Amino acid sequence: MLKTYDQEHLSHIAMPIGGIGTGTISLSGYGALQDWEIMSRPAKGYNPQMGGVEVINRAPFFAIYIHQEGTEAQALLMEGPLPESYSEGYYGATGPNHGLPRFENATFTTAYPFGQVHLKDQALPVEVTVGAFNPLIPANVEDSSLPIAILSYKLKNTSNKPVTISLAGSIPNFIGNDGLIGKAAKNKISYKEENGLKGIHYTSEAVDRESMQWGTFSLLTNSDGETSYRTHWAPGEWGNSTLEYWDDYTDDGLLEDREGFGEDSPMGTLAVKTVLAPYEEKDIRFFITWNFPNRPAWEKQEVNVGNYYAGQFEDSWEAAIQIVPRIPELENQSKKFVEAFIESDLPPIIKEAALFNLSHLRTQLMFRTREGHYLGWEGTKDNSGSGSGTCTHVWNYEQVTPFLFGEIAQNMREVEFDYATDDNGLMSYRIHLPLETRAQTFGLAAADGQMGSIMKFYREWQLSGEDEFLRKHWPKVKKALEFCWIKNGWDADKDGIMEGSQHNTMDVEYYGPNPQMGFWYLGALRASEEMANYLGENEFAETCRSLFENGAAYMDEKLFNGEYYVQQIVPPMSLDSIAEGLIRVKRRLVADDPQYQLGDGVLVDQLVGQVMAHILDLGYLTKEENIKKTNEAILKYNYRESLMKHPNFMRSYAFGNESALVMAHYPGARPKQPFPYFTEVMTGFEHTAAVEMLFENQVESGLRTITDIRARYDGKKRNPFNEAEYGNHYARSMMAWGGVLAISGFHYSAVDSSMSFTAKPGRYFWSNGHSWGSCEVKTNTAILKVLYGELALKEFSLEGLGTKKLRPLILHANESLEIEL
Repeated sequence: MLKTYDQEHLSHIAMPIGGIGTGTISLSGYGALQDWEIMSRPAKGYNPQMGGVEVINRAPFFAIYIHQEGTEAQALLMEGPLPESYSEGYYGATGPNHGLPRFENATFTTAYPFGQVHLKDQALPVEVTVGAFNPLIPANVEDSSLPIAILSYKLKNTSNKPVTISLAGSIPNFIGNDGLIGKAAKNKISYKEENGLKGIHYTSEAVDRESMQWGTFSLLTNSDGETSYRTHWAPGEWGNSTLEYWDDYTDDGLLEDREGFGEDSPMGTLAVKTVLAPYEEKDIRFFITWNFPNRPAWEKQEVNVGNYYAGQFEDSWEAAIQIVPRIPELENQSKKFVEAFIESDLPPIIKEAALFNLSHLRTQLMFRTREGHYLGWEGTKDNSGSGSGTCTHVWNYEQVTPFLFGEIAQNMREVEFDYATDDNGLMSYRIHLPLETRAQTFGLAAADGQMGSIMKFYREWQLSGEDEFLRKHWPKVKKALEFCWIKNGWDADKDGIMEGSQHNTMDVEYYGPNPQMGFWYLGALRASEEMANYLGENEFAETCRSLFENGAAYMDEKLFNGEYYVQQIVPPMSLDSIAEGLIRVKRRLVADDPQYQLGDGVLVDQLVGQVMAHILDLGYLTKEENIKKTNEAILKYNYRESLMKHPNFMRSYAFGNESALVMAHYPGARPKQPFPYFTEVMTGFEHTAAVEMLFENQVESGLRTITDIRARYDGKKRNPFNEAEYGNHYARSMMAWGGVLAISGFHYSAVDSSMSFTAKPGRYFWSNGHSWGSCEVKTNTAILKVLYGELALKEFSLEGLGTKKLRPLILHANESLEIEL
């Protein structure tokens, strides 16, 4: 476990428990299951309820029956106290299962993907730890994409007498209702036993099989305790159905099935009864699996692109039969990763930011179509996606997929270049579905998105070392760069400087040279130069080098003002001077005085292209001293120790006494209407600034920035697993993994089988998307260990200390190598 949250910091914790592309359920800070987002749609706050005529319907819950000789049997939810919320009115309290007994104290510990809620109560002879996880194994996409929530209930008898206990999980059959759309219709629950698994299986006889609310799910256990179940609760009103259930459960911890209640959405319950000897501990496990095969193509598109994961199993029961026997292996491999990561000598705040933001990848943010293509939203609203089309200028920032799941990153590059890029090199920065017919219909290019995609392609090639990947896609990659030079384009005069209409991640067009696009462009030129040289296209490589050198000189000479880089605003004068596909909202253009510009502002992420260049080991794109001064200026001008007096005219993701870096500050002249987000705070941009500081060895400044971010996501104010921007679980915040790369100095090229780290002594975690392990750096030696996959190696370096040429070798899992420099 990496971090502990006390009872005062539980109210907003919701840890996703789901595989990549499968949807998720969340474990709350006090032990409940919430946010049932398994039907191809975000569903924040959705706690499905059983049907019927009860005034008080019941959301899913897990309860414990406790009986010790000489005492009265009792039952309570395996949850801590509900967050305090006092209400008035006809219905009184509105929290899920608000009136049922609970443990008096809860704490939450976690190292994602593992979460544990520790429940204690002085009046009870039992302590309970509610644990949950879904397998997470870097470089193993298949086993990190399983539709299962694994629930572990660890029970400890704290007394010197035996205790009889029974655990019962109750979930209504909500097939047909995703929390926003649809309704249950003739849903069924059946009890099944197979291959050592016992459980209840949820199906529907009347929900439309083509709807995204149709599918199956199951609740199972492999415990050897005495099992009982209900496929229905008894009919009742005014709470009588729950009362009847509670009486039956507390009578002896066993359940008797009922018939008739909840014709459309019956409540099902599965119970396991056992005895704990004095001071004995047991771990009783439940498993929730699901299979919902249908997915719409983004929002309001009447096309079913399907869910890849669902095609791997006949239904949720079959998924359980295949997955559960493998859980010991999957759990050990997941623990192996987490232990290697949290035992590294990275600063704790770097570990927290990187690991917790990794959870975004396993929500409804990302999905995989039936055909196997990965796509993602920018973020998720409470009931829908936010920002469709795997927006290139947002996904530019995330560093999780390439370094933990290289297969996914390569797949995403294939979508960008194979499908979204037209024959002229214009890459639609939002990709419509289905890919075969609509990928390019958006028809607009983003300067930062397109240049970043070129750099990302170079990254994926370097990490994989697959020449076939490079050669197959190079024509479109090359075309995407050449698109800069079209008439009335971004760099129409082909001088290495973007002057044209540059749509970008601020959702506006910049006109004239500026640092944000400029650094992305310089990085794309350097990456293209390297790829062209490798392929023997020397003339094109020389063109890239010439443009890079000219552009870099211009940035330093014309845009650097002595403290930071600024924008030179160059009015386009007319729409005729802007190539088709380079301006999103034409009516906004004031030809001789363009609105929404950066101008002389200090932009928080003006060095994002340099961050990517450092990650790709491409060196400095402009003068090193200017880069360092720019970081100092960002802290000097954009840092707010308190936002209480900060005027913000847009969205508030941070406020009050919270500390943050604002998007831009104007020490001098400010455009009358700067780009719209200049007063906001957004964590993805803050992480970018922090990572750049870390790369420049401005460690204290970088760590302070990340600490400020995570202090805002403390469980009490916001969910630690949900750094938001334009929606929940925002993709840009996965830049946080860059902190791991910056501190460790890790670089790997599978193209030339080289690896390097910082020379600072310590133990570091490394992952290249295809294998992972640890490296312990000592004074002049390093002990390199592979924990998963295999690693080709010919050259090893410690920054500033030296490079060691090795005979070509391949290290396999659990093999290590001591290297002396």
